Amino acid sequence: MFFLKSQHLGWRHWHQEDLPLAQQLWGDARVTKFIAGGMTAEQVAERLRREIAQQEEFTVQYWPIFWLESGEFVGCCGLRPYENIYELGFHLRPEFWGKGLAEEAGRAVIQYAFNVMQVKELFAGHHPDNRPSWRVLEKLGFIYVGDEIYPPTGLMNPGYRLRNNVL
Repeated sequence: MFFLKSQHLGWRHWHQEDLPLAQQLWGDARVTKFIAGGMTAEQVAERLRREIAQQEEFTVQYWPIFWLESGEFVGCCGLRPYENIYELGFHLRPEFWGKGLAEEAGRAVIQYAFNVMQVKELFAGHHPDNRPSWRVLEKLGFIYVGDEIYPPTGLMNPGYRLRNNVL
């Protein structure tokens, strides 16, 4: 069922039948506070359609992740095309915040990107007020490279890069 596993988490692909899971995640204003504010049910459905389309076109998406022990839906963590590289991103349901899972998920996706996909570099960014995401990116080894506009919020967001030093 899972194409990728870490110590506590399993990854699979989004499917249209996952709309209730997508609603649990992106329909929660606490999750989307820093990326788009509250999302309507239609916006969540559109986000799910985009994730599925990205997988079909680019073989990546912000894949849904599950707690291996119970199968409970945790959130998503994955990649999406960004300029000429991929962007790492993660969105977790609030009940899983503060447990080290964003770092665990990020580390697993980085290893997948570098070792399986053979990418040379990743990008990541976060809302300027999202200190927990900044700390996770720092722990994962990302290096700050500058601020850039994030169209959904209109704010300048810090941007980071991580190079695959093996390739």
